Amino acid sequence: MSAIRLIVGLGNPGPEHAAQRHNAGFWFADALAAAAGARLGFESKLHGETAKLQLAGESIWLLKPTTYMNRSGQSVAAALRYWKIEPEQMLVAHDDLDLPPGTARLKFDGGHGGQNGLRDLFAHLGHGRFHRLRLGIGHPGHKDKVLGWVLGRPGRDDEAAISRAISDAQTVMPLVIGGQINEAMKRLHTASGSRAQSIGSR
Repeated sequence: MSAIRLIVGLGNPGPEHAAQRHNAGFWFADALAAAAGARLGFESKLHGETAKLQLAGESIWLLKPTTYMNRSGQSVAAALRYWKIEPEQMLVAHDDLDLPPGTARLKFDGGHGGQNGLRDLFAHLGHGRFHRLRLGIGHPGHKDKVLGWVLGRPGRDDEAAISRAISDAQTVMPLVIGGQINEAMKRLHTASGSRAQSIGSR
């Protein structure tokens, strides 16, 4: 597996969207920046906020597209070209309706699962051969309620669970950065899976 050189958090810009479930990818990016003492700054040619982090002894680019979720590919494609990074060297963090809050999953390749940010990345890249960090936000139970759900704020328990999943994901980032994806998957899926199970049994 390729070592990771770019981490992208997907979300919608602006304070009115900051606390919404759809911004779980932004929350992860912000957590990485805060832990590294890095400050994100707007880069107009990349249509997003960027920072350079030192993680596991490596220099990693961090990107938060400011194009809104359904145009994320514009920013990501520009960043990959500008920094001369291959899609396989990228990790994209995003919210996931199919996983319960408190769950984080690493994945490489596959479909977009209806996630609009990933859908636009596919449109710009022509494929899905990049790493993903899926952050569970749960499902409202009916497809007609999905829009209001992803653009709504999670309850206190769910918000805390998502925050813990983000913390779990941060813990395995040194392995991810070093290309030890399988080991990172094993540790992350064990940690967040057992936590989500305990949350669901309460």
